[in-house]
Amino acid sequence: MDIIRRVDYFYVTVPDKPGEGVKILTTLRQAGVNLLAFSGFPQGKRAQLDCIPEDPVAFLNVAKRAKWKLSPKKSGFLVQGDDRVGACADFLGKLAAAKINVTAIEAVSAGAGRYGAIFWVKPRDVNRAGKALGI
Repeated sequence: MDIIRRVDYFYVTVPDKPGEGVKILTTLRQAGVNLLAFSGFPQGKRAQLDCIPEDPVAFLNVAKRAKWKLSPKKSGFLVQGDDRVGACADFLGKLAAAKINVTAIEAVSAGAGRYGAIFWVKPRDVNRAGKALGI
C-alpha cells in the first residue's frame, strides 16, 4: 500500500559548481534537520536545489541562520510504498482521470522491496490533486 502525503518544499539557487549541494546538506546534517527528499538540477549557470524537509520549521530556522535565499514555500507530494510493476501508474492514473497534469516527477527504487517518488502539480491543482488521491 502506498502512503501519499502533501509536503512543503523550498528551493535555493546556488552556483552550478562542485561542492555547493554538499554545503547545504552538511549544514542541515549538523543542525539535525532531516530531508524527506532532495533534488537538484541545473538552471543556466546556477543550480536549483529542492529541499523537502521532514520539519519545515526547523529547516527554515537553519536556512535563516545560514542566510540562504529560499523560494517561498511550495507544495508537492511524497509517495512511499512497496515496489511493484506499475507502482507510479496507480497514482498517476488517478491524477489523469481527474485531468490534473503533473509538472514533474522523480521516482526511485529504494531497495528491500520499497520505492519512493516526489511529484509536483501546478499550485492551482494542489488541493484537487490531494482530493483525487484521497488525502
